[in-house]
Amino acid sequence: MVAGALRHRGAGRAAWLAFAAGIFGNATGILVEGYNLHVNAEYESPGWADLGYLSLYPAVAAGLVLLIRRRSEGRDWGALVDATTVTTGLGLLAWVFMIRPAVTETGLSPLAHLTGVAYPVGDVLVLAMLTRLLLGGGATSTAYRLIAASACLFLVGDVTWAVLNTIGVEPGPAAHRLLGAVFLLAYVLFGHAALHRSAALIGESAGAPPKLGPGLLVLLTLASLMAPLLLLGQIAAGEVTDALPIAICSIVLFLLVVIRMAQLLRQLEAQTARVRQLSRTDELTGLPNRRAWNAELPAAVERARRDGAGLAVAMLDLDHFKRFNDEYGHPAGDRLLKSAAAAWSEQLRGTDHLARYGGEEFIALLPGADTGEAVRVLRRLMTATPLGQTFSAGLAQWDGAETSDELVARADAALYEAKRAGRDRVEVARRPAADAQPPATDARLTPR
Repeated sequence: MVAGALRHRGAGRAAWLAFAAGIFGNATGILVEGYNLHVNAEYESPGWADLGYLSLYPAVAAGLVLLIRRRSEGRDWGALVDATTVTTGLGLLAWVFMIRPAVTETGLSPLAHLTGVAYPVGDVLVLAMLTRLLLGGGATSTAYRLIAASACLFLVGDVTWAVLNTIGVEPGPAAHRLLGAVFLLAYVLFGHAALHRSAALIGESAGAPPKLGPGLLVLLTLASLMAPLLLLGQIAAGEVTDALPIAICSIVLFLLVVIRMAQLLRQLEAQTARVRQLSRTDELTGLPNRRAWNAELPAAVERARRDGAGLAVAMLDLDHFKRFNDEYGHPAGDRLLKSAAAAWSEQLRGTDHLARYGGEEFIALLPGADTGEAVRVLRRLMTATPLGQTFSAGLAQWDGAETSDELVARADAALYEAKRAGRDRVEVARRPAADAQPPATDARLTPR
């Protein structure tokens, strides 16, 4: 494992060295116990071997923490709450079947009690970090899966020993060899993970967190039901021995479920707001799209009617845009649309609104502007148009009575007049027939 950590120069090197330290300590415990058995024909716990065995847990937990920090972009509170929920439920199991029996066992020294409790507590610690890592999402490389499998094997071996001790069964030689094979396989998987070519990538950011899928929901449900199920089991057995831990765990699990629901509601609200924003925003230019314009213009007309203020609408069309696309390519055409939208937005007044109407057509809403002010605004836009391009525009002044659709239709008709007249100009729309006036020919602009 040290050789693998030194060979790979990825972000997870510190985690591999922490794993190596834990495996070294655990293997040293085996060596010490084997030496005592060889010299004294027996080994009494607690002893120096337990110190080596127990060093596995903080070292592996530290390595997992390093991987979690490397793989997470910011703090993934959802994964943290999920991992805490699973750990709390399984931690209650550990208390009932492993920790409490070690605490209440009679005839042992305080050091023996402490040692007996340290093993299941270490298992819960590793389980908590492993759960958080697995729920964090991201790419699951071969080295990643091997680490998870190895940690799970250590937990399986420890739990098996704890269960055998709790029920008072002394495993025979065959069972000893089988359990030894479990731990040996855990060592081999850790070593193989460290030497695998994907080991250098294991500390890379995981990106987006995983979704709350069916498998995770089942796991969270089982963890949340752990406390009431244990209580029902003890009631059925005729004696409730863990009422306080079960009550505390039930409260914690309930609060965690409430916190997770609140997180999911906030995520749903944020996604809904995001979808609403995207539905009203043009993806390419970032301007309001036609849907947003169709909602804004009637409201602006009503405000102008209420306040007795002026209102102008201008339709803009980039000249010869298809030819520009054919000559320079569609990516260049997209860049032109984006840069034109940005340049025009900077030239508008604070009260004006610019939207993309479709294709190379844009539409501007100029509240409080008369024809002269609107023409001056469009002159600034024509001067700011990037890449030496020009546009034609049709300008319509609201007459105080027409609908928003009629106002846009007049601006659109004036735009086509400008294009027929040679482009690169603004054409002011004629008034409706009831108060028709001659077109304002002085508004036709050719600024270049």
